[in-house]
Amino acid sequence: MATTRTATTQWKGALLDGSGTVSLDSSGVGTFDVSWPSRAEQANGKTSPEELIAAAHSSCFSMALSHGLAQAGTPPQTVETKADVTFQPGEGITGIVISVRAQVPGLSAEEFQKAAETAKANCPVSKALAGTTISLDAELLS
Repeated sequence: MATTRTATTQWKGALLDGSGTVSLDSSGVGTFDVSWPSRAEQANGKTSPEELIAAAHSSCFSMALSHGLAQAGTPPQTVETKADVTFQPGEGITGIVISVRAQVPGLSAEEFQKAAETAKANCPVSKALAGTTISLDAELLS
């Protein structure tokens, strides 16, 4: 069954001196301030499209990796994923680095690397961002 998730942004003013809010409508978990300085300079308590992409990518990757490992008979004890999305004003999103650390009993480092690469390739958010360079740093913890 397909699902649709919705977020709404209200923006006032021009790009450089304007600001807005983005609300996570489907979940209702919150409304967050956004602005150009929070995107191109310092966050200063506000979010950005890139931070929201990082949140989507890190959670999607974690789910894909966890599922793949469980399907292979080696469910993880823990998976911690960080996504760094780099934005260059005037150029756009220039890359994403996914860093994952996981505890997976009974799995070799090579098997973990393969599972992480598969998750990176097949995570729906990775697929949606296919026009962007996505790098992976995967480490199996003991």
